[in-house]
Amino acid sequence: MFWAKKLSGRRKEAAVKRVTCRFVVGSAILLLLIGVSAPQSGQAPLKILLSNDDGFDAPGIAVLFEHLSKIGTVTVAAPSQEASGASHSLTNDPIMVKETEKSGSKWYSIKATPATCVRLALESLLAEKPDFVISGINKGENLSTVTFYSATVGAAREAAFKGIPAIAVNLARGKDMDYGPAAEFMVDLVKSLKDKPLKPGTFLNVNIPNMPKDQIKGVMAVPMDTRASIEFYEKRTNPMGQVYYWRSFKNLEPETIKNDTWGLRNGYITISPFSIDQTNYQEIKTLDALKFGGWKK
Repeated sequence: MFWAKKLSGRRKEAAVKRVTCRFVVGSAILLLLIGVSAPQSGQAPLKILLSNDDGFDAPGIAVLFEHLSKIGTVTVAAPSQEASGASHSLTNDPIMVKETEKSGSKWYSIKATPATCVRLALESLLAEKPDFVISGINKGENLSTVTFYSATVGAAREAAFKGIPAIAVNLARGKDMDYGPAAEFMVDLVKSLKDKPLKPGTFLNVNIPNMPKDQIKGVMAVPMDTRASIEFYEKRTNPMGQVYYWRSFKNLEPETIKNDTWGLRNGYITISPFSIDQTNYQEIKTLDALKFGGWKK
């Protein structure tokens, strides 16, 4: 009788093990079918910081956030108001920050220039260093020497100062601004750079034609156009008799040189690699050979 009871207990234990095993195997198959798997070592989601110069509520950054959230954890740190043309200027006044949450991510509205927004986020707001910093999507192109004035580019450059891969992305102006294709391209670009990272001190300036995806001719890696932007200042007088000047500009037309202006005007996405090192190394020997009077070398 004792053995009968003991055997019965063993049978029950075996039955429980069989049910448990079937449950585990069935759960694993279900996870595979629905496309869910346990996180593996080295496969943590990308950490991405977004900023811009069009402002916290600009449509370009909202569309970019939506697309990049599919491949990583995205945080937004953007100026509370538009700051176009602020270049790489920094804010010296007390900086007000308003934190909100959208789609499970932190959004920081910051009363500061774009470069300051990035610096503040990297130094104080983020718990971890991001894998990428992306500035944009800017409403309007940033080509040639205009990139020195661009706060979109300035925000990306600030991240490059810290050795973080950074990209400024701009969509050419048009009657209807569709940021979707530009955001879709940025997803592919970030995924590509994840496997082949930029060298430290390098950041990218991307310009995208404002046209449907199927009409874009391709992608070109090109140097920047070194021509100065075309600007003029119209002299005016206000109702009180005071003289002032109104700034206007005209877009550069492409030359035959294949640079960022040529590529964008001809329907290509252009990528220009920039460096934080502005040294002209070819001129160092020339300068070193100059005589400086009685000054010692």
